[in-house]
Amino acid sequence: MNTMLRKKDWSSLARRALTATEVVTRLSTAPGWKLTGDGADVAIEKTYTFANYYETISFVNALAFIANAQDHHPDLSVHYNRCVVRFNTHDVKGLSETDFDCALLVDGLLDVSA
Repeated sequence: MNTMLRKKDWSSLARRALTATEVVTRLSTAPGWKLTGDGADVAIEKTYTFANYYETISFVNALAFIANAQDHHPDLSVHYNRCVVRFNTHDVKGLSETDFDCALLVDGLLDVSA
C-alpha cells in the first residue's frame, strides 16, 4: 500500500462538507470513483472486481481493517466476484476529505489506479 495507514481521530478534526468544485477536483484525482446520489445522500462509489468469492471476501476483510482504523465505514455491496464500495460522511450530510482519504487507502489495497 502506497499510503501509510495511521489511525486518525476524525472527532478531533474539523470536518465539513466539500463544495461542488472541491468534489469535482477530488474526483479528478480518484480514478474509477464516481459520484452517486444527491443532497445528504451524495457519495463516491467504486466497483472492484475479482476472480472469485474468496478474493472478494479477502478484499472486504482488508477493507474492514482500514475502515476500523480510520473510524469511517463505507456501505458495501458484496457479490461473488465484485464489491461495490460507497463512502459519504453522514455528519456533514455530504462528502468530506475523509471520504476521499479513505478511498485512496482502499485503492492502495490493490495498488490500482482505475
